[in-house]
Amino acid sequence: MNAREKEQYLREYSILKGQGKPFFPYAVGKDGAMAAITLGVIIAMAILFGAELGPKADPTTTTYSPRPEWYFFFLFELLRVIKPPELTLMATLGVPTICLILLLLLPFYDRSAERHPLKRPIAMIGAVATVVAMAYLSIIGALGGPPSEIEIPVAAQYKPGADVTAASGCLGCHKIGENGNTLGPNLTEIGDRLGRDAIARTLVNPTAPMPSYQGLKQENPEQFEELVDFIASLKKASEEGG
Repeated sequence: MNAREKEQYLREYSILKGQGKPFFPYAVGKDGAMAAITLGVIIAMAILFGAELGPKADPTTTTYSPRPEWYFFFLFELLRVIKPPELTLMATLGVPTICLILLLLLPFYDRSAERHPLKRPIAMIGAVATVVAMAYLSIIGALGGPPSEIEIPVAAQYKPGADVTAASGCLGCHKIGENGNTLGPNLTEIGDRLGRDAIARTLVNPTAPMPSYQGLKQENPEQFEELVDFIASLKKASEEGG
């Protein structure tokens, strides 16, 4: 924008500003009316349709898979991409903060006075890249499986046992691969340390607070054997694809 264009812009802006209306009460009145309408619609929907609260919370369950609200799915997926525990702080605070700072600094390193999007390549690339990245991570995060899924490679014969392990809430306390918690021992290579019979005995007579799988053994011995087979197969060679 040259001096002549800038002067013309300021002249037109001054004329339009003189013809305009003051912020109060016109703009305040419009915003207030719209806010009242929105609030009224929300209250009416709450009275007419109610709110789905879901089942009563059970603090003893180990099968609950926490999921964030949809507008945090991109951060949820970012944590799934950056998996090492020592980088959790970087994934939750570092990367989003750096991206936000770069976005806020956009007007300073793209100081062009042009308003047409095609004449602002740096600003447009930054804006489009931000939207695309957040949309992609949000979609992947929404479609991603729960933390209770077994994500390591599993041979076909052990797949039923992996399903039983995931459904039994074992990952609520133990870690298998990258998924799970650290309340109990890591099971990723448990087959290298314990034999099949020892694993079966541990499942039937565990150390507190681990629950006993004696009931599963009595009610569904086939599933119990599949569970034991899968856990016994968790060895270093199997994780590497053997």
